Amino acid sequence: AMWVILALLLVLSSGALSLDKLNMCMNAKHHKVEPGPEGQLYLQCAPWRDNACCTANTTTEAHNDNSYLYNFNWNHCGAMSAECKKHFIQDTCFYECSPHLGPWIQKVDQTWRKERILDVPLCKEDCHNWWEDCKNDYTCKTDWHKGWDWSSG
Repeated sequence: AMWVILALLLVLSSGALSLDKLNMCMNAKHHKVEPGPEGQLYLQCAPWRDNACCTANTTTEAHNDNSYLYNFNWNHCGAMSAECKKHFIQDTCFYECSPHLGPWIQKVDQTWRKERILDVPLCKEDCHNWWEDCKNDYTCKTDWHKGWDWSSG
């Protein structure tokens, strides 16, 4: 009986630790310190309005072609189709707004953020839809995380 109680306590305590990771904001450029209601989140970011790590202003910027969020333009290699762009905007909303990224947050030593997410699972149907909607669009980069030269606009 004692082993059952100890096992139950272990399961409950590990579950509590896991739940803590499902209601937190990462330490990054535009994230709030703690998740909370925002009320008016813009378009594709609206699902997080009741408990968000982003602000309304961040969600508006996530939908702009040339956003101050990352000094990045979706149309860096010609116009990105609306069908394709919606997936990148949804990804940005997820990254900026979701309070449920704790299991995938990793520490980084960068000037603009202290944490990032890595290896977040993607559902097969989401991956398939993203590919189908973007297969005729182009990028001029092999790695979007480094090596950008914005000197020519």
